[in-house]
Amino acid sequence: MANLLHELKYSLQANAKTLEGARHPDRNAQFEYINTRVRQFLRRRHPVISVDTKKKELVGPFKNGGREWRPQGQPEKVRVHDFVTPQGRAIPYGVYDLGANMGWVSVGITHDTAEFAVATIRRWWQRMGRRRYPRARRLLITADAGGSNGARLRLWKVELQTLADALHVPIAVSHFPPGTSKWNKIEHKLFSFISQTWRGQPLISYAVIVKLIAATRTTAGLTVKAHLDRHAYQKGRTVSQAEFDRVRLRPEAFHGDWNYTILPAPARP
Repeated sequence: MANLLHELKYSLQANAKTLEGARHPDRNAQFEYINTRVRQFLRRRHPVISVDTKKKELVGPFKNGGREWRPQGQPEKVRVHDFVTPQGRAIPYGVYDLGANMGWVSVGITHDTAEFAVATIRRWWQRMGRRRYPRARRLLITADAGGSNGARLRLWKVELQTLADALHVPIAVSHFPPGTSKWNKIEHKLFSFISQTWRGQPLISYAVIVKLIAATRTTAGLTVKAHLDRHAYQKGRTVSQAEFDRVRLRPEAFHGDWNYTILPAPARP
């Protein structure tokens, strides 16, 4: 049978992730809009960041894909079954600075929520962004359409309003169309290199995870900083209409559901 299949030009192949589902009619137009918006911000030396949650990781002596150099015949011993231990899971939420080729990752220990996402952006600004962009008058965020930074998520916008008020700058947001998360810059400019850094190494503790993320480097000059966020974020937080009405949201003319700006509250006299 195997010989017959070879003669028919068949071979053993793994699945290939290429299907994105039905394309939104404005998919390409949104890509072009994001590219134009990013170029405009970078040309004016305003910060542009790409954000997302990396795949959640089991914390403990579990198998991690890939191989590393070890003495011959002495592989790292890990658990046979991947059951969640009391250490739980690590939730890496990342910020990639497009203009600086620098990354920030907060490693959460509870839940991936909009509050956690915006807290990570705030921490990036405090630890990295503010120093690099002392004269910034605007901030642009590119993000997926779903998840903790989803385009329809009210809490995401409410938390961004709090951040805009604290930074005293408008925060512009552009979401990638549904099903196109792989085009988000953070995926192949930051997360892919983190995965290479810790390949073949069991993520035995949160400290190890943070250390490995911060050790990520590339020949193109990528540098990364990481932080363990021990705050307990709660799932299922609801946003009242009154709370949402306080968001100073300005939709853009093109796809205001994907492209909008959160304006900071007016300065008090």
